Amino acid sequence: MSNVVNGTGAARRLEVLDEVAPEAVETVLDLLAEAARVDGQQAVSEQGRLALRGGRREGVRHLLLHEPADDGGPGAAWGGAEDWALAGYAQLEETDPVEAPAAELVVHPERRGRGHGRALGLALLDASGKRLRLWAHGGHSAARHLAQVLGLSLFRELRQMRRPLADLPLGEPVLPDGVAVRAFRPGEDDAGWLAANAAAFAHHPEQGSLTQRDLDDRKAEPWFDPAGFFLAVREDPDGGADRIVGFHWTKVHGEEQLGEVYVLGVVPGEQGTGLGKALTAVGLRHLAASGLPTAMLYVDADNTPAVAVYDRLGFTTHETDLMYRTET
Repeated sequence: MSNVVNGTGAARRLEVLDEVAPEAVETVLDLLAEAARVDGQQAVSEQGRLALRGGRREGVRHLLLHEPADDGGPGAAWGGAEDWALAGYAQLEETDPVEAPAAELVVHPERRGRGHGRALGLALLDASGKRLRLWAHGGHSAARHLAQVLGLSLFRELRQMRRPLADLPLGEPVLPDGVAVRAFRPGEDDAGWLAANAAAFAHHPEQGSLTQRDLDDRKAEPWFDPAGFFLAVREDPDGGADRIVGFHWTKVHGEEQLGEVYVLGVVPGEQGTGLGKALTAVGLRHLAASGLPTAMLYVDADNTPAVAVYDRLGFTTHETDLMYRTET
C-alpha cells in the first residue's frame, strides 16, 4: 500500500509493505546505521533488523516514509525515484496472541524536526487499530515527547547493564547432580533448545516464541559461535538422549569489544537448584577468557530477583530502553 499524505509544510509518501524489496532494504539499513551513529544506539532491535532483511514474515509490516528530495539529501535517488527520499522507517509486529502489536520507528538524523516521527507514529496507531506498544530505545527525550503526543503511557523499562570482566567475583561453577555443560551443536540441538527456550521463557513472549527460522537467522549471523553457546543437559540414567534443562548463549560484539549475556534460561523444573548461577559463571568466565574487557546484558527493571543478582555481580545500569503503549 502506498499513499501520499500532507504533513506540516510538505507532502509525505507512506508505503506499508509486507516485504521490503532488496534494494530498499539496503537504503533502510543505511538509514538505521546513520541514526545509530548519531544516537549512539540502534533504533531498531536485532530481531527487527533480521525481519527487515529476511523477506516476508507472517505478522510483520514495514512502514517507509518518504519526503520530496529536492534538496538532494540522503536517499534522494532511492529505487530510481529521484523525487522522493527515505525519511523514516517503522516496523509493526503483530504475532503476540495476547499483547498489542509492538513497533519501533526511526527518522533519518538529517530529516528530523519536520513531523516525520509523529506521522509514522500516527500511521502505526492506524495500522494497529489503536492498540500499540512502541519501543523507545535509550529513552531519549524526543522519543518520550513523541509518546506523549501519541497518547501512549510508559509500560516497560528494559535496562542494559554492564561491568568490567576483570576480577569477576565468580568461583568454579557448581552444577546440580546429574547435570553437565557442553557446547551447542547446530542442527542436532536445534529442536531441543527451542523447546527448552519456550519453557524457560513461557512468561516472556518475545523470547519464548522463537522459531526455527529465528534460530537459523541468528546462526547465519557473523557473530554466531557455538563454542560460546552453552547447554546444561541432564543425563538420562538409562542411556537415552540428554535433556536440555538450561542454557547460556553468549554473544561477542566485536567492534565494540563487548561480551553479552545474550540469552540465559533454566527450564521450570530445574529452577531454584543453583543452575542459573552456575550457567552465569560459565558464560562470563568464557567471555573473560576471550580477552573482552566488558560484559553487558539486558534485564527488565521489574525483574527484581535478576536485577539483585546482577547488582551483586557488579553490573550497573548503562542505558535504558522504554516501551510505551496505548491504554486500550
